[in-house]
Amino acid sequence: MESQILQFIGIDPGIIFIVLILIILLLFIYIMKISFKMTRFLNKYKQFMRGKDGISLEKSFLRSFAELDMLVESSKNHMEEIRKIKEIQNKTLVKTAIVKYDAFKEVGGKLSFALAMLDQENNGFVINAIHNRDGCYTYIKEIVKGESYIILGEEEKEALRQAVNSYAEMQNAYGGSERQQ
Repeated sequence: MESQILQFIGIDPGIIFIVLILIILLLFIYIMKISFKMTRFLNKYKQFMRGKDGISLEKSFLRSFAELDMLVESSKNHMEEIRKIKEIQNKTLVKTAIVKYDAFKEVGGKLSFALAMLDQENNGFVINAIHNRDGCYTYIKEIVKGESYIILGEEEKEALRQAVNSYAEMQNAYGGSERQQ
């Protein structure tokens, strides 16, 4: 019993039957593949849920969220402490240099020195210790923004110049900038 539609189209019913069997086989293979994926997913889910009911899992999530909140609060506290440390560091004497010299020709050994100590904004002081046969005399001169209101000697100027430049050189060597805020 052949169909008039199939005869009109000119397709053999055996070919349609074979195509349908191939489609069924492909669908069967696809269903098996999905089934294997689902089995793997269920095994992972069971492993995740093993030993835990919904309530204990909820407690676990709440505990994790509480720990996360504590970490966020701790991070805020650390940032505040870092800000305070940076404020202190800005006022710390971090730029230093010393220039040793002979103040008098009759006294050798370069026992006299000029010591410059500055903060990041080039505020600080220069100490000049002059050594002679009778004793040692120490003088201090205030430095504001890299300048002194009192005339500096050559050694004091050199110590000041070295102190200002030493910090910039150190920052360049470590890859940082002079001030990062």
